[in-house]
Amino acid sequence: MAVVYYYALPNALFQDPYATVVNDFRGELMSARIATDGQWRFPEVEEIPEKYEAALLKFEDQHFYQHPGVNPLALGRAIWQNVTASEIVSGGSTISMQVIRLSRKGKSRSVKEKMLEMVLATRLELRYSKSSILKLYASHAPFGGNTVGLNAAAWRYFQRAPENLSWAEAALLAILPNQPSLLFPGKRNEKLLNKRNRLLHRLFESGHMDETSYTLAKAEPLPEGPERLPQKADHFLNYVSQHGAKGRVTNSSVDGHLQDRVNHVLNAHHALLKTDGVHNASVLILDVKSNNVLAYAGNVPESGAEHAAAVDVIQSPRSTGSLLKPLLYASLLDEGVILPRTLIPDVPTFYTDFAPKNFTRKYDGAVHADMAISRSLNVPAVNMLKMYGYPKFHQKLRDLGMTTLNKPPGYYGLSMILGGSEGTLWDMVNIYSGMSRTLNNHNRSMQEERYNGHEFAAYSVNREKKSEVSAPSISASAAWFAFQAMLEVYRPAEDASWKLYSSARKVAWKTGTSFGYRDGWAIGVTPEYVVGVWVGNADGEGRPGLTGIKAAAPLMFDVFDLLPETTWFKPPKSELTTAIVDRQTGFLASSYSIQIDTVEIPKVGIRTASSPYHQKVHLDKSETYRVNAGCYPLTDIVTKNWLVLPPKQAAYFKKKNPTYLELPPIMPGCEDLSLSIALMDMIYPQENAALYIPVEQDGLRGALVFEATHRKQDIELYWHLDDKYIGSTSTKHEMGLKPAPGKHVITIVDPEGNELKRKFEVLAKETEE
Repeated sequence: MAVVYYYALPNALFQDPYATVVNDFRGELMSARIATDGQWRFPEVEEIPEKYEAALLKFEDQHFYQHPGVNPLALGRAIWQNVTASEIVSGGSTISMQVIRLSRKGKSRSVKEKMLEMVLATRLELRYSKSSILKLYASHAPFGGNTVGLNAAAWRYFQRAPENLSWAEAALLAILPNQPSLLFPGKRNEKLLNKRNRLLHRLFESGHMDETSYTLAKAEPLPEGPERLPQKADHFLNYVSQHGAKGRVTNSSVDGHLQDRVNHVLNAHHALLKTDGVHNASVLILDVKSNNVLAYAGNVPESGAEHAAAVDVIQSPRSTGSLLKPLLYASLLDEGVILPRTLIPDVPTFYTDFAPKNFTRKYDGAVHADMAISRSLNVPAVNMLKMYGYPKFHQKLRDLGMTTLNKPPGYYGLSMILGGSEGTLWDMVNIYSGMSRTLNNHNRSMQEERYNGHEFAAYSVNREKKSEVSAPSISASAAWFAFQAMLEVYRPAEDASWKLYSSARKVAWKTGTSFGYRDGWAIGVTPEYVVGVWVGNADGEGRPGLTGIKAAAPLMFDVFDLLPETTWFKPPKSELTTAIVDRQTGFLASSYSIQIDTVEIPKVGIRTASSPYHQKVHLDKSETYRVNAGCYPLTDIVTKNWLVLPPKQAAYFKKKNPTYLELPPIMPGCEDLSLSIALMDMIYPQENAALYIPVEQDGLRGALVFEATHRKQDIELYWHLDDKYIGSTSTKHEMGLKPAPGKHVITIVDPEGNELKRKFEVLAKETEE
């Protein structure tokens, strides 16, 4: 019998499924999902509030701490009351016996079952402490309808945590499991009120509350019935549920009050965006120092099922647009490939299956790297990726925590930097947060060792370890210059009101717009916070004007207005060094530099090249012609340093920079090969390009438009196709041709006999309509 008694209880009394619950960092409920059996049953309580325990024991089991699971006096009293009333009015069950009955669902309430409950209750007392038994009861007692357990009841009836219940509320929940059907909208409320007030009187008489508290408690009305639980962070609830928290309580790092305000701002912007056919948006806020999630709004709460409101866009892969450009810029700085203001080509560029264009369809010829980031220029970004190498950048992004790059580098190619790859808002915000944390921690430690700030944010305050990205992060100096470039965001062509955004606080920010206007992004960074915003349609539908600067940036700055005042980063002095830099090109100064600046650069930048665009030129006394000692008196030669860009770059550069001067021509009779430089260049096509003849709307073959440039803008150029003269151009050097399929050579000659040749191939169309 002893063995049977010992093993009478199962290892786990309750096998019930639990609701998934997410609290904010204050312990306030933000969202919950009902258990799989349709019951609002929260995971078991960790502590029993004093008021509830006092009320429960006074009502159910006054001698709970004295009896061994069964109270003979209570049983005797119950028998007497039942005999006297000729019906069952009292069961005499202790709380321990009720725990046994709750665990043995569906059992009849017979004398035999009551005897078994008594035996098992004594066994329960031997296994569990008194406080544990109280927790089991409070966690599994029925509170009416599909509400089970103290936690769920406190929130459904009173919209607060159990520890914040008043005396009246605690007393009501103490008696409700005894007759849970009493609390129903419009039914039996007077009987229940009297029952509650009698319990309050007993608590008053036993000294648990003073007279004022007793009077106020009796005056409290009863709730009408269970209310809907808060659902202010449903997408966050889904996220934690998918990461092992299903059926558990997650005490998150999210600030519930901030989450409320973010939802409000999100809905306000949605009211305007939906008039343009844009129905979805998401916001993620990370605390940089703690690396915790502060707000997580995965979609617009009011967008509705017809617009995929259930989709968590924070975790959905979307085209990144221009968001990767600062990461590429920082990577190039990190490896000493460029300096912060190195001149980068910005001219029409063509590849076999890729022809990047700037958003404005205009070109600067050459632009400083930091300005290319500030202005989000596409062509310089592609040129920078070509310098760094897209396979290497692909691996760098994976090391930084971009989890969506599941194709080989060649699949993305150079288009990776312009939205050819997909990323999630979660990944992107975490990456930028890592850069901010690296810079913050470097300045705190003042050590030269690189601090790896790149690790995914935590969302739970009781999470033991955050998942780290093992590879080294971007250095503090590279992050510093990237944020400086992002601080000067410049978008006059897209939105003349952009300057208004930077007036409120100092924020490094980057926007992104995907091809087809399907995605608008904005990410803002300060030493304290990173705010990420995505705007678009979850189904991928593009809308005219859906850009990061117009749709996402205003929302991002409105979210920043919800946050406390922020500061700005301090430069990582131990990773910087002073260098003399060529002002015009941004390279290290050479002996031919015209203007120089003494500036701070990353230490690794010392190994970069000096300016390749300057040369020493010899001019005649009037500085009209270039000369040499063989054709002009040596004493009259004027020597100057000159900025000389390649012809294609120069053609566009001088349109934006009126002070740029082309080299003077060579004085007649002074021709010398050593003085010759490239005078012409082909803008389109590239060398050995493979081209298709386009078909016009009328079905006829169109023409290939060839374009060239010459340092002398108004000069006449003579064009030849396969050594056959086909015409001339002046000022704007474009020529429309319809070559037959096959390999060809285009030759361009200027009046001075300078010649440019370019080989190309016209491909036969595979199918004819």
